[in-house]
Amino acid sequence: MGGNGNVSGDDYENNIDWDTDDELEIENIVPSSCSNGVARNGEAIVSNGSGEASTSRGVSNSKLVQHFLGMGFSEEMIAKAIKENGEADTELILESLLTYGALALEESHDEPNSCHINSPPQQQFVNNGQQLSSDYDESLADLSDSDDSWSGSEALEISNSLPTNEKAILSLSNMGYTVEEASAAIARCGPEASIAELTDFICAAQMAKTEAVFFEEEKPKISLNGDLKKRKLYELEMLKRRKRRGPPTEDDEMIRLPNPMIGFGTPLEGIVLSHRTLPEAAIAPPYFYYENVALAPKGVWDTISRFLYDVEPEFVDSKYFCAAARKRGYIHNLPITNRFPLVPLPPLTINDALPLTKRWWPAWDKRTKLNCLQTVIGSAKLTDRIRKALEKWGDDPPEHVQRYVIEECRKWNLVWVGKNKVAPLEPDEVEMLLGFPKNHTRGGGISRTDRYKSLGNSFQVDTVAYHLSVLKEIFPRGINMLSLFSGIGGAEVALHRLGVPLNNVVSVEISEANRDIVRSWWEQTNQKGQLIHLTDVQQVNGDRLEQLMGSFGGFDLIVGGSPCNNLAGSNRVSRDGLEGELSSLFYDYFRILDLVKCIMNKQ
Repeated sequence: MGGNGNVSGDDYENNIDWDTDDELEIENIVPSSCSNGVARNGEAIVSNGSGEASTSRGVSNSKLVQHFLGMGFSEEMIAKAIKENGEADTELILESLLTYGALALEESHDEPNSCHINSPPQQQFVNNGQQLSSDYDESLADLSDSDDSWSGSEALEISNSLPTNEKAILSLSNMGYTVEEASAAIARCGPEASIAELTDFICAAQMAKTEAVFFEEEKPKISLNGDLKKRKLYELEMLKRRKRRGPPTEDDEMIRLPNPMIGFGTPLEGIVLSHRTLPEAAIAPPYFYYENVALAPKGVWDTISRFLYDVEPEFVDSKYFCAAARKRGYIHNLPITNRFPLVPLPPLTINDALPLTKRWWPAWDKRTKLNCLQTVIGSAKLTDRIRKALEKWGDDPPEHVQRYVIEECRKWNLVWVGKNKVAPLEPDEVEMLLGFPKNHTRGGGISRTDRYKSLGNSFQVDTVAYHLSVLKEIFPRGINMLSLFSGIGGAEVALHRLGVPLNNVVSVEISEANRDIVRSWWEQTNQKGQLIHLTDVQQVNGDRLEQLMGSFGGFDLIVGGSPCNNLAGSNRVSRDGLEGELSSLFYDYFRILDLVKCIMNKQ
C-alpha cells in the first residue's frame, strides 16, 4: 500500500480518485498468464498474500502448469503444449491441450480397457497459519480437490455403457453433462459436430426450457463426472467468445470507469440512468449480484461482463454512501428504478462519523473522507514517529512535515485522537463505517487482527443495500438467497436492514471465523428462516444444488464477490487478473450461477 505524496492539502478535496496502491488503475498492462514471482536458486517464490514468500521446487513456470493441472490435464500433456506454443499465450496452450485430449479419446476407442481422463491432482498451497477469508483475503486457500479420481474398473464400466459416439459423449460428460443430454445433442447436431456446437445446443435447450428435446419421458439421469470440478467447459467458453469477438486490442472500446463513480445514481447525487435493457440471457430468474474491485487490471471487467451475460457493470465509490472510499464494480440484473437508501443515512464525513476527532484535527489536514478500509492497520511505531516529528516543531510544523504526516494518515487511515497524536481506526469504528451493527465481529474467539481482515474484505452495507432495495417490493414474503464468498454476511445484513425476510440462506464461506460471525448474527437478530453453511464454492455441484433447491423451491438471488487478491493494485507479486490462483474463483461464481439457471429452467 502507498499514498500519493504529491497531493497537497489544498488539492486534496479536488482529487476524486485517491491514488492508493490498491486503487491504481492499470492503463497499459494486460494481465499476465503466469506468475510474477521471482526465481531463486531453482525455487519459485510465491507470495502468500501477507508479504511473506513461500518456495516450491519445480519448473520455472510452475504456476502456469498448476493452472492447467487444475483443469484436469496431465503434466506430460501440459509440458508438450508449452514446448510447442511457448508460455505467453494460454489460449494456444489450451487449444493444444484440448486437441491432445481429443486424440487421446480417439485412441481410447481402439483400446477399450484404457481411460484417458485425468483426475485433478492435489494442489498444494501455502497458508501462513491464518484462516482464509474468501472475499478478498490475501493468504492462500487450500484449493485441493478430494475424492475426484476414478478407478480403472469404474472407468471401464462407464465406457462400456456408452452409446456409439464415445468420443463426443465422453468429452461432454467430462464437462458435466449427462449421457442423455450428450446423446440428444449429437442426434440433433450430427456426429461430425464440434464440442463447441454441441455445448451451445445443450445450453440453448436448457435456457429455453425445452427439456422435452432431451427426454420424451422422464428417465433416471446418469452423471459421469460425479463431483469433478473441472473448468474445461468455462475455459472452452472463454476461448469461443474470444475467437468470436477477438482478443482485446489497443483499438477496442474497453469498459471505462466513470468519474464521478456514482453508478446509475446515488441517493444524494441523483439518478444518472433510470432504465436499461438487459441482454435476454440475463433477464430470466434468479436475480444475481456480483461485486469486485473497480480498479482491476485492464480487460478484467470486460471478461467478467462477457461471462455474466454481457451485463454492463455499475461502478460505485462508497464515499457517496459513507465517510470512507471503496471503489467497487457491480454486475447485476436487478431493476434500477425505485431504489431507496437505508435510513438513517450514515454520516458522510470523518468528523461527523467520528466526532471526538474534531477537537484535535489540525487545520492543515484537509481530509474529509477516509481512504479505502483495508485488512491491515498502521503500527504503533509509525504513530510514535509521527508524534515525535510533530512535537519537534511545536504547533506549526513546516510544510514538508505536514506532507509526510498527511501521506501516512491517508495511507493507513489514521485519525487524530489527541494533540500531535494519530491512531488507526478501532474495529468497532470500521464496523460502523461499513454499515455493520456494533460488535458484529467481536468475541467468539476471533482475534483483533482477524476482525480487521474480515471487515476489510467485506461489502459496504449501505451501498449494497441501495442496490438490493428493489427486492423489498418484489419479495414481500421473504427471499431465498445463495450467498457465495459470504464473508461476514454483508448481503444478509443489508437485506435484514431493508426489512426483507430471509427465508432460506445458503452461505458458502471458507473461513470458519467468518461462518461463526454470520451464525452469531443470525441468532442475535432472531431470524426465523433457515441458514445453511457450506465451506467451499469448488465443491458446490449440480447434485447439491438440486437437492437444496428441491427442499425450498429454488433461489431468488445469487450474490457474491470472489477474491480480489490477483486484481488489487496492492498485490505486487501476483497481480495476474482472473488467471490468478484465487481471483480465478470468479469462474466458480459463473459456473454456479449458470447451474442454478439451468436447474430452475428445467423445473
